[in-house]
Amino acid sequence: MRLFAAVLPPAVAVHQLLREVRELKRLPGADELRWTERAGWHFTLAFLGDVPEETRPELRERLARAAHRTAPFRLALRGGGRFGDRALWVGADGELDVMRRLAERAEAAARKAGLAMEGHRRYTPHLTLARSRAAVVDLRPYVEVLAGFASEPWTVGDLALVHSRLPRSGVPGERPRYEEVERWPLGGAG
Repeated sequence: MRLFAAVLPPAVAVHQLLREVRELKRLPGADELRWTERAGWHFTLAFLGDVPEETRPELRERLARAAHRTAPFRLALRGGGRFGDRALWVGADGELDVMRRLAERAEAAARKAGLAMEGHRRYTPHLTLARSRAAVVDLRPYVEVLAGFASEPWTVGDLALVHSRLPRSGVPGERPRYEEVERWPLGGAG
């Protein structure tokens, strides 16, 4: 099962971002981008890859501990950026130090459960909005528009484990599907 640990934005932030994305889709070249669907909007904290069935119980236990050790924190969607001209993303604002700590704890939980994790990189909070298709699109105008965007802040109260189902039909345009497997309250939440 292909899994990742994530922070899921609440409905109010998703609706605010949806309005912003509608504006972005009016920019030249927007039809050349592959836009993520709102059901897939999340902040990946740690990509865990294909997790064997026998590893999942220990992984869940360790992720629950990581959540318990992390206090709830304030977060908002704000601004944006790009990874070259490959991906457009919206950023985060708020208690990013706590969010980074939660990402580090989720990654450590996966390692301790026996998963081989890629080399550690400093966590950059981002929620992917679009990816380039075959044609290269200059994403700078999109980032400029996102510079003025900010959602209402919210308190992140849990850590989610999400199953990522990759497209298998071969139908052009088919997207990955995301299914929440479990959530754990952050320390002091719930």
